[in-house]
Amino acid sequence: MFSENHKKTGCIEVVCGSMFSGKTEELIRRLKRAQFANQQIAIFKPAVDNRYSDVEVVSHDFHKITSNPISDPAAMLEVGPEIEVVGVDEAQFFDASLVDVCQTLANRGIRVIVAGLDTDYLGIPFGPMPQLMAVAEDVQKVHAICVKCGALANHSHRLSRSKDLVLLGEKDVYEPLCRECYNRARAEEGA
Repeated sequence: MFSENHKKTGCIEVVCGSMFSGKTEELIRRLKRAQFANQQIAIFKPAVDNRYSDVEVVSHDFHKITSNPISDPAAMLEVGPEIEVVGVDEAQFFDASLVDVCQTLANRGIRVIVAGLDTDYLGIPFGPMPQLMAVAEDVQKVHAICVKCGALANHSHRLSRSKDLVLLGEKDVYEPLCRECYNRARAEEGA
């Protein structure tokens, strides 16, 4: 049991990986454990991500938890002093200000759990994720299974010809591939 003089220590945890690797599932698992421990939580997701729900964070296997859709990471700074854990899903869709927001929350003594794609469909580090991984106390990289060969997959291969950086989709638009299968697919596309 903590004494009255115990000071809350904040931290940043990052869960990253490719599409279909279980990032959101792990975020939800950690948040539900915090709830079970009677910790007060707040959950945020980008307003642009409405694939399964406008107001819930939903994993590909349909586990879900209520969230606050926001467009600007600064909105997270409005959490009250009772909040002990903040969860952020699809962090790659936020701008670079997310890093400072997460740092500010952690410096307030809040545990910040962030989930997102570490690279985009071209294999390039995505949005604020590299900076978040650099300042985080804990980084967990999760992997999908390559749909071509069964190896660990760490790439999100886009099946569509769209060149838009942000293209929301599921298995109809993306597939998880290992390095070798990803490089082969990109070569066949002329990339």
